[in-house]
This record gives sequence, structure tokens and C-alpha cells, in this order.
Amino acid sequence: MSSLQLASLLPWLVSLPLLAAIVSFVLPGGRSCRWFCSAAAAIHLSISMALLLLIKRGMDAGGAVYNIGGWGAPLGIDLHVDGFSALMIMLTNGIAFILTLYGAAYFTDTRKQARFWPLWWLLITALNCLYLAADAFNIYVALEIMGLASVALVALQGTVVALRAALRYLLAGLLGSLCYLLGVALLYRSYGVLDLAALGQRVLSEPLSWAALGVITVGLLLKTALLPLHFWLPSAHASAPAPVSAALSALVVKASFYLLVVFWLEVMPSATSYHGLQLLGALGAAAIVVGSLQAIRAQRLKLIVAYSTVAQLGYLFLLFPLVGEPLHSGNSLGGAAISAIIYFIIAHAFAKAAMFLSVGNIQHVVGHDKLTGLNAIARYMPLSLAAFAIAGVSLIGLPPSGGFIAKWLLLNLAIDSGQWWWAVAILGGGLLAAVYVFRVINFAFNDADSQLGADGLFNTQGDGSTAAPRLPRMLSACAFTLAVVAIVLGFTAPWLLSVPGVSFPGAAGSWGQP
Repeated sequence: MSSLQLASLLPWLVSLPLLAAIVSFVLPGGRSCRWFCSAAAAIHLSISMALLLLIKRGMDAGGAVYNIGGWGAPLGIDLHVDGFSALMIMLTNGIAFILTLYGAAYFTDTRKQARFWPLWWLLITALNCLYLAADAFNIYVALEIMGLASVALVALQGTVVALRAALRYLLAGLLGSLCYLLGVALLYRSYGVLDLAALGQRVLSEPLSWAALGVITVGLLLKTALLPLHFWLPSAHASAPAPVSAALSALVVKASFYLLVVFWLEVMPSATSYHGLQLLGALGAAAIVVGSLQAIRAQRLKLIVAYSTVAQLGYLFLLFPLVGEPLHSGNSLGGAAISAIIYFIIAHAFAKAAMFLSVGNIQHVVGHDKLTGLNAIARYMPLSLAAFAIAGVSLIGLPPSGGFIAKWLLLNLAIDSGQWWWAVAILGGGLLAAVYVFRVINFAFNDADSQLGADGLFNTQGDGSTAAPRLPRMLSACAFTLAVVAIVLGFTAPWLLSVPGVSFPGAAGSWGQP
């Protein structure tokens, strides 16, 4: 298949979820809406799989470009896909498919369904558009749609706590978007183009480029929730419905990190500095430690998993110091570092989505997520607790999980590059992750005098015991499926890392060239 034929698939990745958002807005909530959304998610996943397979089978690392309306850059709007973005699209739509099935069983109230589905499909539209956008301003548009849809989904519960968390998320997101837009304006003022490929060829190492990269970085760090800009994440993720929490942690924060990689390593490598790359790595190492300690201290399951997201995001930023020396010296470790981080993104996304769905299942049955009230819950929800434990294996980095492969690759790179101190952070983070994961498992399997009472809550006094409330099978199956995939990823590393364009060298001007 030619690049032109492959590129013809790209508009469907944006138009189909947008059409699904419109249709789900018109349809009344209920069985018809749930069936439609499940079918739309399956079709969308099929297109994403076809795109990735076609790129793997015959495309070069540059990927393919689609000119909307036949007008290419700089006058028109381009959609661009390469190996990296194709993997991110496949990850997004693969997890979105499972979460769509979960959401169809999770939201039983017709009014919540009517609000959830249009916002859900707008979020998927924005994520796909972000990965396909070939110019800086359309990335801004995608960021805004993604942020507004995410905020509305967080507020879906309608409680005071959820609304307060959504407002904090909204303010942080708007500030991040303004910083990004300011950086884009500086780049346009200096170079007169917004197309990323053209920017990659024109950007010079000069004060205006440094300032633009700086404010873009601050804006994207706010959206990624890297320490110390993570203040909005725990409350937002902990207050949202279970499928929304899973999407925020597995997909949304990864999108802004993807943009950081694109701007720092592909579009503007000439404006980066060794010390800047090391600073991002130091912030990532600090996030691993601080996020893990906060997860250990948390008393609610959702907060434990949310702070775990803060910690796990720190690993991603170890990419920058590990690729720093290769970027400025031209040796071959840079592509290997990017491959390791991409694998970590995928492994973490499946594991964290499984964790949030497991916690959502527990909350659905028990009515709360307080850790001290969950004694012996494994007796009533074995599949959900198994999903939580299996996902924890990947987060800790135990074999044969995808998390183990990703951390092993990072450890090798830290040693090969002579930066052994990052290996200490990686190993220490794994040990801290084991503490908060096994803390939850300890409560879940503690056979203290704890039974389910007639009110559907755990009765710690041991009186009025009844059979545990039933959990829909789909909810348990979705969580368990995601956890199993996180383990299976440990056996698929050669296939995923052989996708063309995954190990890109980070050379200026290489972006967007078909």
C-alpha cells in the first residue's frame, strides 16, 4: 500500500469519533445508545489496528501525510502519522474500546449516560487529533477540546468534591494551554510558520527559541502533572467515575507527554540544552519518590492509585537525561531510550487502567473506597482483586510483565550511558510501588471480622451479614482483561519495538517527512 492510500485512513480517526459524539448526543440514553457506542468503539479500534499493521509492514520511519481539502502546509492543514503516533493511536483506541464496554455497564442512569457518551467521544476525538496534528496551532485546538471534555467528565458525579476537583483541573488546564499558546506565538513571530516539519528545519539556538520552548514546556508539564505541578491530579482522578479515572491516567496525561517528546527531541532539539534535559530527569526522579510516598500514606484506594500515577509519570521523564548525551553527541543510545519509554507508556497505560477499574468495581459493591473498611473483600470480588494484583505486578516491574521489560530497558540505558543514579531511582521506585500495592492486598485478604451488611457496605462489627451485592460480569471482565494485557506485553516487546519510526534519532527536520 502506498503512502497516499495509507494516509486516506487518517481522516476517519478524527471524523468517526466526532460523528459518534453527535449521534450519542441525539440518541436517548439506554440500550440503543450503549450498543451504538460499543459498535463505534469496535470500528474505531479496527481502523487503528489496520493503520499500525500497515505502517509496520511497509512504511518507512517518516510515515504518511494527508492534506485536508487537498491543501498542504503551510496554507492548509495536514494530518501526519508515523510509528510513534500510530502506536499512541492504537493504545488510545484499544483502551478506549475496553473502557467503552465498561462504561456501557457502569452507567445505568439514563441521565448520566446522556451526559457521558458525547463527552467521551469528544475526548477520543481530541486525543486522535492531537496525535495526527502536523502543526502547532491544531495541537492547541486538540489540547483545548481534550481538556474541556476531561473536566466535564470529572464533574459528571455532580458532588461538591467532584465539582471542586473539576474546577481545579479546569484552571490548571487553562493555564497550561495559555502557556503553550504563548510559546506557539513566539515561534510564529520568529519563524513565520506553524507546521512542525518546517519548524524543525528552521528553529535555531537563540533566546527567542529558548523562551518559546520554556513556556511550551511549562504548559505541557502542567497538563502532564509532573511534580511539583501535580496539585490537580489526585483530586481529579479520585473524584471522577471509574472509566473516566482510567482514561485520565492511562491516556490523557500521556498525550501532553507525547508533545513534550515531539518538541524537545524532534522539532526543537537545537534549542534544548544538556542541563535542561537533566532538570526534567531530576523532576521525574523526585516525582517517583514523592508520589510513591504519598501513595503509601493515602487512606483511600482511589487516592493510592492517583498518587501512583504521579510516581509512574516520573519514569517517563527519565527519557530526557538518558537521551540527552546522545542528542548532543550523536551516538545510538537516543533511539533506544525512546523505545524504552514508549514501551513504558504502553505497559503503564494498561496496568493503571486496570487498577482504576478494579477500584471502581470495589466502590460499586462496597459503596466507598476507604482502605480500612475493605477487610476480606477478596472473598467477595476475587476477579477484581486479581486484576488489581496483576496490574500491581506490572507497576512494580516484576517479570514477566510489560512493566518489567520497560524498567529493564531503562536500567540498561542508565548503566550504558554512565548515569547510574537514574538506576537508583528506577529500583527505588519499584520497591516503593511494592509497598503500596501489597498494603492494599494485605487489607483485601485480611480475614478479620468483616462481612457485608444488609446496607451493602462492609460491616466491621460482624453483625447482619448477608450475601455480597452482585457485580456485573462485564465490569470484572474489563478490569481483568486490561491487567492480563499488561502481563502479556512482557512477551511482545520485539514486535512493538520493531514498528518503523519508534526509535527515531531525534534529528531536527525529521518530523513529518513522508
